[in-house]
Amino acid sequence: MKVQFISVMIFLSGFVFGQKELCRTDIMNGQELTDENKIDSYLKYNFSDLWLQTDEQFVYGIIGEEYEKISIKIISVSKNLSQPNEYYVYGKSMVEANVCEFVGKISITKIQEAKNQRFGVDDEYKGKTDKQGFLTAEYEFYENNKQSHSGVFKGQLQTKWYLTDSAMKYNDLDSVSDGYFNNAFVGIWKMYNSKLEKICHWGDYRVPNVDCDFDIGTAEFNVDAEKYSGKGWLDVILKNRMPHGGEVIQNKSDEPVKHWWE
Repeated sequence: MKVQFISVMIFLSGFVFGQKELCRTDIMNGQELTDENKIDSYLKYNFSDLWLQTDEQFVYGIIGEEYEKISIKIISVSKNLSQPNEYYVYGKSMVEANVCEFVGKISITKIQEAKNQRFGVDDEYKGKTDKQGFLTAEYEFYENNKQSHSGVFKGQLQTKWYLTDSAMKYNDLDSVSDGYFNNAFVGIWKMYNSKLEKICHWGDYRVPNVDCDFDIGTAEFNVDAEKYSGKGWLDVILKNRMPHGGEVIQNKSDEPVKHWWE
């Protein structure tokens, strides 16, 4: 049934986008993988930290065909000790000012190794990684049905990792490259008790599987101001217009800054 769901989701995604070309589809950025699924060799490791590493301000997401901004914050992840491919997840989502908490799980279905390792700029990590690779998983996140405009996130997740000293690590070794992104969540959001269903994709540093004219940034994520400023992306647009090295606004209040998910 899960395989059928993913197949249907991919078909519907293709139908929604029509013949438009999609970009940000390869988180390995051309790095080749072995065909063999080595999940049984890797389930002894804990992958929890891979989905908790990236600062929320660099996790970008879209919901709906008009690419409205959605913010996703995964707050905690814990491994299911009785089902080692499953991870329990708690987090929150925000569209405009509407915040919903969600719970659910990530289920790893496939783990592949990279044929050739990469070691960052000037090979600075050469000799420091044992293996590098890629995992595929399914996710189901259920928002609190007592909160406004709530529903279910479902889809497929792709994450790249590396192994060092018997510990699983988030693979940011080539994060300085223009094409870098990780933790690609690609799927749908469906409102409770409704036929309303929207595409919903998010990821670290870039939004995965989107129209090629959406993300116009080269070194970092950016969107077209005229087309997307009214879709929740004004903060990203303004940030990218600020000169590098500009004055940072300091919080002069004694009160700690409260994030939207707190």
